[in-house]
Amino acid sequence: MTIVYILLAILIFGVLIAIHEFGHFAAAKACGVKVEEFAVGMGPAVWKKQKGETLYALRAIPIGGYCAMAGEDTSSEDPRAFTNAPVWKRFLILCAGSFMNFLLGFVIVLLLYSGAEAFRAPILDGFMDGCPYEGAEALQKGDRFYKIDGHRIYEYYDVSDFLSRGDGVYDIVVIRNGEKVTLKDFPMVPVEYEGYESKMYGFYFGVEDATPLVKLRASWETCMGFGRMVWQGLEQLLTGKVGVKDLSGPVGIVDLMAETGEQAKSVKDGVSSILYLGAFIAVNLAIMNMLPIPALDGGRVFLLLVTALVEALIGRKLDPKYEGYIHAAGMVLLLALMAFVMFNDVLRIVRG
Repeated sequence: MTIVYILLAILIFGVLIAIHEFGHFAAAKACGVKVEEFAVGMGPAVWKKQKGETLYALRAIPIGGYCAMAGEDTSSEDPRAFTNAPVWKRFLILCAGSFMNFLLGFVIVLLLYSGAEAFRAPILDGFMDGCPYEGAEALQKGDRFYKIDGHRIYEYYDVSDFLSRGDGVYDIVVIRNGEKVTLKDFPMVPVEYEGYESKMYGFYFGVEDATPLVKLRASWETCMGFGRMVWQGLEQLLTGKVGVKDLSGPVGIVDLMAETGEQAKSVKDGVSSILYLGAFIAVNLAIMNMLPIPALDGGRVFLLLVTALVEALIGRKLDPKYEGYIHAAGMVLLLALMAFVMFNDVLRIVRG
């Protein structure tokens, strides 16, 4: 089944990129910007068709794609060129790719949760005998954890995660009878309970029925949790807790997806696990693409806003070729990083 999981992983990764570019394409069409070519895949074309002003192409390498708009990085006399569109339209077009990635991740999670009957939730269902954190001025049965030290609680396991990061005194917000209740400087450390070897906090989490509304909320909160994991990973990268060698590119991601499928107990579980991982990667791409780095959509948005501000101050339009130079330099550096990451991925796979 390994080859099947690899092909499924490649397909999912290709869809993630294609849906990103489709976001740019759909937004450009809606905003009246001329799209010269919309391609799924990279490399030589295996199929192409001219329809109106746009060339649609399916290319040989099933990873990647692009939406080529008129006047994207150069000045143009065409009134429908990207650079001649109002700032708000260019902003929407640039953000549309990441929006589609996040939306795809949300839809995948929603589909995976569609058959659920109940969800374990960060809702207190009871306390162990002798638990010191139960009381009128403390935690109560039915409380739903909302925040711990300012961090939103999405899943039940977020509670122990953020408690383990603290110093034993927390600002805890719970939802009680539909209202937010704050427990300021609330002391909480794991303690010993009879019959258990390890120390615990001493409360049980309950479940809630998977109504359509709960499924929507659970899907949204899962995606928000994905986003937080991405930001935590970036923080670790910037602080040096992880290095560039720990990053994974397309090769590493496909290998991880295939390995995830292989470790599942059944084909159904394998496909579900790969799709769940695909949803996480979709949210990851949505966030990473909006970082203010040249060549990425976030870098383009940043320079778009800076350029709009400068043009408003000096009263004339700047030549977009200079912005194009910045993105070209960023692309060279980005491709170099991707090549380095891909080399590490291949080396990691070969070494087993």
